[in-house]
Amino acid sequence: MTAPAIRAIGLSKRFRIGERVRYKSLRESIQNAVTAPFRRGRRSEETIWALRDVSFEVTPGEVVGVIGRNGAGKSTLLKVLSRITEPTEGRVELRGRVGSLLEVGTGFHLELTGRENIYLNGAILGMKRTEIARRFDEIVAFAEVERFVDTPVKHYSTGMYLRLAFAVAAHLEPEILLIDEVLAVGDASFQKKCLGRMGEAARGGRAVLFVSHDLGAVEHLCSRAVLLEQGKVALEGAAPGVVNGYLEGLRRTSPESGRGRWTLDGCERPAGMKPVLRGVTIWDDTGAPTATVRTGAKVVFTIDYDNKGNTLVNPHFALRVEASNGQPLIFFRTRIQGPVGPSPLPPSGTVTCTVDRLPLAPGNYALTVGLTEREAQLDLVEGRMRFSVAYGDFFGTGQLPDPAWGPVLVNCTWRLPGLEPMIVSAHVDRQAGPGKGRQDGA
Repeated sequence: MTAPAIRAIGLSKRFRIGERVRYKSLRESIQNAVTAPFRRGRRSEETIWALRDVSFEVTPGEVVGVIGRNGAGKSTLLKVLSRITEPTEGRVELRGRVGSLLEVGTGFHLELTGRENIYLNGAILGMKRTEIARRFDEIVAFAEVERFVDTPVKHYSTGMYLRLAFAVAAHLEPEILLIDEVLAVGDASFQKKCLGRMGEAARGGRAVLFVSHDLGAVEHLCSRAVLLEQGKVALEGAAPGVVNGYLEGLRRTSPESGRGRWTLDGCERPAGMKPVLRGVTIWDDTGAPTATVRTGAKVVFTIDYDNKGNTLVNPHFALRVEASNGQPLIFFRTRIQGPVGPSPLPPSGTVTCTVDRLPLAPGNYALTVGLTEREAQLDLVEGRMRFSVAYGDFFGTGQLPDPAWGPVLVNCTWRLPGLEPMIVSAHVDRQAGPGKGRQDGA
């Protein structure tokens, strides 16, 4: 039996809220001693358990995903495994060299060129100079920065900086690779390349622990997954089952979802967001709120907002429809589809988005709603609103679409030899290339 490359046994990590760990001067020590009697009775510092009794194993050649909400303890877990911070309780057993990609670009110097930073960052990550020199051309080619390798990285775009940082870490060739949500900034082609690199690492016998909010990537790349909730292991097993368990938990925490109305007060938001978005409602073609709509039918989305007495200057609202695994499918944006009204907008009100013919195949979907003001993100609630699409005659031919053909429906025109042009069904299938999809009426 192969020994695990990573073994976490009862890992727990406690933090003190507001605690500062630093050296004290003699003057501060005397001052604290004198003022100590006056501090008696004050409330003691609060503590929080970021991890609590976490145990799991990862064997060589295995890719294990770690998922969960923001603040569930995912990043803390990787920092403990990377020896950046020590656990309060429990222990970690690691067999092999560890490559950590937790914060892309850590160790890069903005004044140095790309070439110099490759050697600097590679040394920080534990690579020997001869090893870096041997892999140098591969690193540069992977990052796609050949023309700019001798340019200071302070002149790089965010995408170039990200690609170069990932390329160095990806070519470290450790026995254990720890990755924390580093793909969120890259474009689609770069994300695909990174996922392929992680797959190669696993096939080469390396153990990979992958933290991500991209549930589709977790299902595609990982054989197993671990779901963290409030620092504890809530579920562990095959990746599709754990992802479905996570999504079901999100649905249970939204009690209004069955009626097509969602209140956004108190919803989890990314850091820095202002809770201006108050609610979302889905209306069917009869004018009734519902969480189940039909393919090809008219659907109306309404967004309630309240900016606490302040007008909204140059605002833009957006809705993103996602597959159940988090894969973005359709965007509805006022920024590219026209203004919603005068600017500034009143401090509170309701914004309406009407879709005359819903182009979604039957299945389960999620909504993300966002608001920007003056080109800056003001509020964002991701994936909380979940709804279903039932069968409908989208093409008017009486033939009902099969969800297996793809999630998005599109009308198109076919011209066949000797026949007049005809409009038939076509599905946007992200997996199938030309000639791989089914064509009705052909």
